Amino acid sequence: MHASSLPPEVQQLLTATYPDPFALLGRHPEGDGVRVRVLLPHTESVTIAEGGHALQRVDGTDLFEWWGAADAVPERYRLIWRDDEHREHIAHDPYCYPPQLSDFDLHLFGEGKHWHAHRLLGARVHEADGVAGLLFAVWAPHATRVSVVGDFNRWDGRVHLMRVHGNGVWELFIPDVGPGIVYKFEIRARNGDVFLKTDPYGRRFELRPNNAAIVEPPSNFAWRDQAWLKARAAFDWQHRPISIYEVHLGSWRRDAEGEYLNYQDLARCLVAHAKDLGFTHLELMPVTEHPYDLSWGYQTTGYYAPTSRFGSPDDFRWFVDHCHQHGIGVILDWVPAHFPKDAHGLAWFDGTPLYEHEDPRLGEHKDWSTLIFNFGRYEVKNFLISSALFWLEEYHIDGLRVDAVASMLYLDYSRKEGEWLPNKYGGRENLEAIEFMQQLNEITHHQVPGALIMAEESTSYPQVTAPTSAGGLGYDLKWNMGWMNDTLRYLEKEPVHRQYHHGELTFSLIYAFSENFLLPFSHDEVTHGKHSMLYKMPGDEWQRFANLRLLYLYMFTHPGKKLLFMGSEFGQGEEWNSTKALDWYVRDYPNHQGVERLVRDLNGLYRREPALYALDFDGQGFEWIDCNDHQNSILVYLRKTDEECVVVAINLTPVPREQHRIGVPAAGVYAELMNSDATEYAGSGLGNSGRSLVAEALPWMHRPYSLAVTLPPLAGIVLKLKPLPPAQRGGKQAVTD
Repeated sequence: MHASSLPPEVQQLLTATYPDPFALLGRHPEGDGVRVRVLLPHTESVTIAEGGHALQRVDGTDLFEWWGAADAVPERYRLIWRDDEHREHIAHDPYCYPPQLSDFDLHLFGEGKHWHAHRLLGARVHEADGVAGLLFAVWAPHATRVSVVGDFNRWDGRVHLMRVHGNGVWELFIPDVGPGIVYKFEIRARNGDVFLKTDPYGRRFELRPNNAAIVEPPSNFAWRDQAWLKARAAFDWQHRPISIYEVHLGSWRRDAEGEYLNYQDLARCLVAHAKDLGFTHLELMPVTEHPYDLSWGYQTTGYYAPTSRFGSPDDFRWFVDHCHQHGIGVILDWVPAHFPKDAHGLAWFDGTPLYEHEDPRLGEHKDWSTLIFNFGRYEVKNFLISSALFWLEEYHIDGLRVDAVASMLYLDYSRKEGEWLPNKYGGRENLEAIEFMQQLNEITHHQVPGALIMAEESTSYPQVTAPTSAGGLGYDLKWNMGWMNDTLRYLEKEPVHRQYHHGELTFSLIYAFSENFLLPFSHDEVTHGKHSMLYKMPGDEWQRFANLRLLYLYMFTHPGKKLLFMGSEFGQGEEWNSTKALDWYVRDYPNHQGVERLVRDLNGLYRREPALYALDFDGQGFEWIDCNDHQNSILVYLRKTDEECVVVAINLTPVPREQHRIGVPAAGVYAELMNSDATEYAGSGLGNSGRSLVAEALPWMHRPYSLAVTLPPLAGIVLKLKPLPPAQRGGKQAVTD
């Protein structure tokens, strides 16, 4: 038979334009026998192994056929073929297998209720009728043809044509192929364009600049963090200390040649450093796979794959497990707000705007040159929620910090008049994104008890951390960007001018308990010309370090959980540069050593004193003693629980205040727990250490008792009432040592 005499559908098959290859390829009844049809480019000869039946080539094509008795060929048969390089192969024919995806899974996915869509789509090791192979599946509803391509088939889209289901999911089981292969999907769009796309659900990718997916075998990693996970599920995080060390793995440390470290090597030194300084958690800037180093991971292409820059998926599992073994939680920056336009990624995935909105007024972030997810589409919500659960469940991640929430909330985010479309009520709120976030938080909290979901949200949108049942978004924590901006704006001013801006520090307590706030000094504040934390501070070298120490003491005593970006803990001088490691050498100098020692001691104080964390989100945990002394730029306040309290006094000028009187809540002797000007922190050593601070029955600042204290320059002190000696407990309050 010649190609010209073939039926039209077979001729379409030869050009890889026929939408249903399973209707033509494989074993099919014909007349009183069966016909076996095989499309194998780059092949000299093909034989059915069971019975040794040789297939005949259709002249001028790569199509081979055999017709014979039905009982001569079993339903599941193998092919033996010799390629054009005279190499012989044997494998089962993919086109003799029925669909492998269940109707139930496909139905859930189509309804947007398949919370584990990564178990349906992507590539995974699979067995069908006792034969091992790989099962591939991808959602591309507007494609006219999809093929699996890779080195194993010479990247030829005619070899492994996929079948399509009614909801646009394509699948193919390829028997006798194992994990480790590199692959992409070749897609033919309705307009005839043919292009390659990486797997949206890929578990591992080649090292950039290459971007093909790699089939991962099921992990047999031996987790050792069962005790951690059990404790996490019952973790009373609202009333416990949370102090987060934010890290960009590519620039925290590097090897002697300036190259990236492996996840395991990073874990060993990073955990030791974070644990030594008293942090409770690490927050990793995105380790989801991304093509461009300078995006820092925020332009993600692999929502299910830890980046290959630092090793394998199991290396990353080792990283997380090592953190848990040493009492450190791991939070992952996760980016559902937008994705890059890279041709191999999600953009126009099947030749149409599939994951994004078609209208650029809804679908494009011009600031970032990225695309916005179509949150109203069930399959897109499935993709994102499944990704969130994937990291929490498969990698034991303890929480997600959701990036750029403000850009998701508002349709007019960073847009001028005429560049955005209102919602159905005429408003600016993105109702579909809001519903997505509520669903995200409901599902993750139900599926993974104890996981923390945090919002990087910079506006005054209400009820970000309120339960969804009360109309809130359902996040656990919200980054307090207002506090961060006001505080830095204040501290950047010369002390002589601070008296005129006193409200920038006191304003935060007006709204401090309206949300569950986290106080962030993040990577965004130390790059793009914003200067390092140290060099934001005004004055000479001594004043810069003193201001920085004061800032950290203020942060650790202000209501809210804590976050500090790497390098800030030792006062790095240079602005953060993601292309090189931190300037660790500065830790050899006393001023930097002092800052690091202070951060260590602040974390220790924070974790020891329930008054500093137990009521972070409750107005009963804070009380002003003096918030009105703007002339001297002094603040005095209490952090407290029902049982105890600490007194915090900060002096925001370089003028020492001797015998400065402050009100206190009770009689007795007060000890100085912390002084940011102490000599061990490279300060001047002025303060109250070693002195008996005896409360006098002299009313002050609406308090029945008061203390005369020394407030060091550009420094803060933390005081606490000493407990009574055993003999006096239940009796008269002690007034002396």
